[in-house]
Amino acid sequence: MSAPALVDPGPSLAPHRAARFARHLTLPGVGELGQRRLAAARVLVIGAGGLGAPAIQYLAAAGVGRMTVIDDDVVELSNLQRQVLHTEGDLGRAKAESARSAVGLRDTEVEVTALVGRLDPSNALELFRQHDLVLDGSDNFATRYLANDAAELTATPVVWGSVHQFSGHVSVFWPGRGPMLRDLFPEIPDADSIESCAEGGVFGVLCGVVGSAMAAEALKMICGIGEPLLGRLARYDALSARWDELRFAADPDRRPVVDLEEVAVACRTLSPRGRPDDISAGEVAARLAHGGAGLVVIDVRTAAEREVAAIHGSMHVPLDRILTGGWAPIAEELGEGAVDGRDIVVACQAGIRSARAIDALAASAPTGTALRNLAGGMDAYLAATRSLSRGQ
Repeated sequence: MSAPALVDPGPSLAPHRAARFARHLTLPGVGELGQRRLAAARVLVIGAGGLGAPAIQYLAAAGVGRMTVIDDDVVELSNLQRQVLHTEGDLGRAKAESARSAVGLRDTEVEVTALVGRLDPSNALELFRQHDLVLDGSDNFATRYLANDAAELTATPVVWGSVHQFSGHVSVFWPGRGPMLRDLFPEIPDADSIESCAEGGVFGVLCGVVGSAMAAEALKMICGIGEPLLGRLARYDALSARWDELRFAADPDRRPVVDLEEVAVACRTLSPRGRPDDISAGEVAARLAHGGAGLVVIDVRTAAEREVAAIHGSMHVPLDRILTGGWAPIAEELGEGAVDGRDIVVACQAGIRSARAIDALAASAPTGTALRNLAGGMDAYLAATRSLSRGQ
């Protein structure tokens, strides 16, 4: 199903811009008019990670005039295997700011606004209204459903993508022109129902395939060419090198989205930031740097994750052992009376699995045990240790 051009054309191209985009100007369906539409477009990119990285690069290379990149994460060493926008020189830097700098090196006339933060119910509607199109490269269900609901409320089209291990998905959700995410998957899944990239891994080049496909959908919609993936879920299997397609339709019985109240609940549980049992990564790093008195660190990640990076002296008790055995596997590791007066800091990669572990431990831990959640997990801890090193 074809769709009209999403963006009105901007002013005539300056000679140096016409020269830069010469291969577009001779392309049927794009031409100078399409290039002027691209120059006038305002695109919001959610996430500057695996999917956002290639998408941002190709949107910038195509001459999209204005982009806003929102991401609350920092560049870590393990990101560089797939997040090709960032370099070793960006380690510890906010991904949104790294993305802005990377675009600036490619085209100084593309305007990029870097928002270091998370898309949430307090800012989603305003951000969506300020843009013609949204690319959702987020890595969690709460943000994906927030993007869907904000799109419905603002009539803003969304290009959506996801990757897991060796497979990826792409679709387009355009209110009033096709079915939405909630027509395909009505309910928000549990946050831990699918392994994260850290747990299950992801084939690095797969992000390039899916992120580039997302950029292609965005450019087509801006220019009004081809058929966007409306009512179609494109699926790519990197191991078999095959694309296939699932067609879906709007559910006539689905309740329309009228506010962000439901998704706000999911967003509040997205990250354990703000939990009363939080302990900051900076405090843990500082205390460990001075001998770690009064601290016990329990790492609930997988063995493979610990091979990449682990807190020195931490004990490994995987999350599944805690969910099954409660406090018993911790007692086996620590021995009797070893928790007296000490903070038991539970850590994972981003602070989500550790929060689940604490909830499971609370019922059977000895009375008075000080269970603390490492806010932001290993990602935050590594950034904190780098800050300490720079300050010494």
